[in-house]
Amino acid sequence: MRMRESDPGEFSTHLLCQVVDLSPSSFYYRSATVDDRELRATLHEVAAEFPRYGSRRLVAQLRRRGHVVNRKRMVPLMREEGITVKTKRRSGTTDSRHGHPRYPNLVKELLAEDEVVRPDQVWCADITYIPLRRDFVYLAVLMDLHTRSIRGWELAGHMTDELTLSALRRALSRRPAPEIHHSDQGVQYASRDYVELLHSHQTRVSMTAVGRPTENGHLERFMRTLKEEEVSLHEYEDFHDAYERIGEFLVDVYTRKRIHSALGYLTPEEFETQCLASPPGATEAAASW
Repeated sequence: MRMRESDPGEFSTHLLCQVVDLSPSSFYYRSATVDDRELRATLHEVAAEFPRYGSRRLVAQLRRRGHVVNRKRMVPLMREEGITVKTKRRSGTTDSRHGHPRYPNLVKELLAEDEVVRPDQVWCADITYIPLRRDFVYLAVLMDLHTRSIRGWELAGHMTDELTLSALRRALSRRPAPEIHHSDQGVQYASRDYVELLHSHQTRVSMTAVGRPTENGHLERFMRTLKEEEVSLHEYEDFHDAYERIGEFLVDVYTRKRIHSALGYLTPEEFETQCLASPPGATEAAASW
């Protein structure tokens, strides 16, 4: 008797497996070769785009692109493909190993006595690094201690004293020189050219003790705000992208739009305008740290 040709779909998978003596699990198994090739190709794409990503972030990126993968699989896969995390060692921004003169902390006592009471009485200075997509750069900032206004800033791919000098020159071109300039003991601030420029404007130099970043805590807090509210929210494509975005944050957002509880919920620009319109000392209570 001749059997009628039938559509394979008429028979259940379970029945077909019984006929050929094959377990259902073996029937459903598919070699991972094709998917694995696609995964490996995508892994190389992601690793090239984000060269500093470790296994955890690579896993997250691959999942975002539709791959089912975990870190247990990712680590040996990276090893097989020769993918390593490409990082640059980030040294600290303060190098106090130099032979330039050191200066005492003139601000500590002023703060303790609530005697920072007017604009341009004290400027604080510091440096931080800013990550780019494939590199990082350095930001030097000068901030007025009384009003929290940013007096000057500069961004560069190096951390020489030219970075800090450029920020200082920019500040001095717009504002009267401060009575006191406060910073850490880093070589960029202790260099002869930098100190001589301050002295030429009759500005007294003040420095924190070595290993005491809290003695410049006002600018430390500002840098944290910058990282949380600007830097961490963007992945800068390159130097020019970072320069434009950070400049906008410093000049427009932080100075003109961001209110400060320590300034009586005014912006630095509003508070400074109020200071200039009021008798000396009238706003000092609002500006206490």
